[in-house]
Amino acid sequence: MPIPLKAGEVLRDRLQIRRIIGQGGMGSIYLADDLRLKGRQCALKEVDHESSAMPELLQEAREQFFREATVLARLDHPNLPKVSDFFSIENRDYLVMDYVPGKDLRTLMMEAQQKGVFLSEADVLNWADQLSDALSYLHHQETPILHRDIKPSNIKLTPSGMVKLVDFGLVKIMAPGEVTITILQGQGTALYTPLEQYGGDGGHTDSRSDIFSLGATLYHLLTNTPPADARERFLDPTSLTPPRQINPAISLYTERAILSAMRLHPDERPETIDIFRKTFLGERLPLTRPVSHRITFWEIAKSNVERVLWSLSIALTVISFLVTVLN
Repeated sequence: MPIPLKAGEVLRDRLQIRRIIGQGGMGSIYLADDLRLKGRQCALKEVDHESSAMPELLQEAREQFFREATVLARLDHPNLPKVSDFFSIENRDYLVMDYVPGKDLRTLMMEAQQKGVFLSEADVLNWADQLSDALSYLHHQETPILHRDIKPSNIKLTPSGMVKLVDFGLVKIMAPGEVTITILQGQGTALYTPLEQYGGDGGHTDSRSDIFSLGATLYHLLTNTPPADARERFLDPTSLTPPRQINPAISLYTERAILSAMRLHPDERPETIDIFRKTFLGERLPLTRPVSHRITFWEIAKSNVERVLWSLSIALTVISFLVTVLN
């Protein structure tokens, strides 16, 4: 584990470290003040390369970092933090991003669980809609970009109600021919990781891998229960409990969408994030609901005028016939 920077340290005569806000195997994420722009705060992601690495390997890793950080810096989407700078100091590389205020979704889920309640399905689907838009933006880049580490703790809810996918730690750029290149090392979190992602850098991952992770994230948020990981499900297909068995308030449509996204084989999942988005938002048939009041004649007439006119016509014909017979 690399030694973290201390509070008060200043990098590049501009970024003053305030505190650590995240930590991983290759470095920390810091909250830093921008000394040139008063009041501006940044999230500073650190990647520490092993000092014992051979010079040529260190040079190769550094070139890859700068190449891919350049790609990230070009991204501009409201549900993604903006990358504003990147640089290196000795064996460490740094990515400077917008600091996103607010709580992450894991914290909100844990707070709901402590209260003995579930997060609102409407809220969770609203967040899923925003995240799907961000992922669609990434996947439709000229060279598609995969996130590969979607999970509740990597999603922040801002005070305005917007969610942001905050950690680019495992982003992958898809090279021609589909061989993917890791930007920052790691394999994601097991609970939200599809089987194909366990194959390392040689594994075949595409946009459907992000769909799996988003589906697993929605499962956790709506049930307060971590989903069985893909390896466990491969050995025991019954290990994944359907969401509605845990939270009966979840709609059937949402459950079906989540389970379709979490299929073990990529070919059985929605082909694109846009298709997945439609399964829980855009192409629903309304559920049959009980009528809450007595239906009046005028409501029937308004909803089906032709049927009412046809009925009146039959009635008049019968009356006319009876009058003729009686006379």
